[in-house]
Amino acid sequence: MEQIDYQHFEKVELRVWTIVEAYAFPEARKPAYKLIVDFGPEIGIRKSSAQITQHYTLEELVWKQVVGVVNFPPKQIWPRISECLITGFADENGGVVLAQPSKQVPNGSKLF
Repeated sequence: MEQIDYQHFEKVELRVWTIVEAYAFPEARKPAYKLIVDFGPEIGIRKSSAQITQHYTLEELVWKQVVGVVNFPPKQIWPRISECLITGFADENGGVVLAQPSKQVPNGSKLF
């Protein structure tokens, strides 16, 4: 495993967001959802997509707080632009389990 110094870690903006809307993404190559997320007043609303269909329904995602990266450049996820990256961990079958704060925190809060 390559080691990095703390200054590199500080460059990654890991922030909490709330999923405010979630939609099916049938045109995705792998099963995924389209997400509209709120990073709070400083950053605002962003779009993302996530391959999290194994563990989450659309209904249970709305109002869930999740940790995401906000300072990656936008990425084309055919035919959609993703403006932030959701974070999670793979389970034993490869399904993604979301990284979440254990208690409610303000949207936009930075991981440190």
